[in-house]
Amino acid sequence: MNIPANLKYTNDHEWIVLDGDVATVGITDFAQSELGDIVFVDIPSVGETLGAGEVFGSIEAVKTVADALMPVGGEVLEVNPELEGAPELVNKDPYGAGWMVKIKVSDASEFDTLLSAEQYKEII
Repeated sequence: MNIPANLKYTNDHEWIVLDGDVATVGITDFAQSELGDIVFVDIPSVGETLGAGEVFGSIEAVKTVADALMPVGGEVLEVNPELEGAPELVNKDPYGAGWMVKIKVSDASEFDTLLSAEQYKEII
């Protein structure tokens, strides 16, 4: 199971990395493996400001649909345009080409509540 040490994680299996006041968010390798083959990613929340734990989109796999939740509060700036035509990127490269959204973080101190790679390994 791939769990990069430079990322932060949620109990709901999202990952996040901060670059200045903009963060990139996706789902973890564990999450994509549990969902199975991802066939559609729906993220209608560009321009919306959402709080930590709020739904920013949904991920549809062959057998199920799962909500994607914000790890920290912020404004959704961008959705990965590649996912519309190639949702399987989330399965193939969840920490790279399969990223989901970029957000402008409202409160960077919320990162202190997220899990380290070691803590995330313990819950999965």
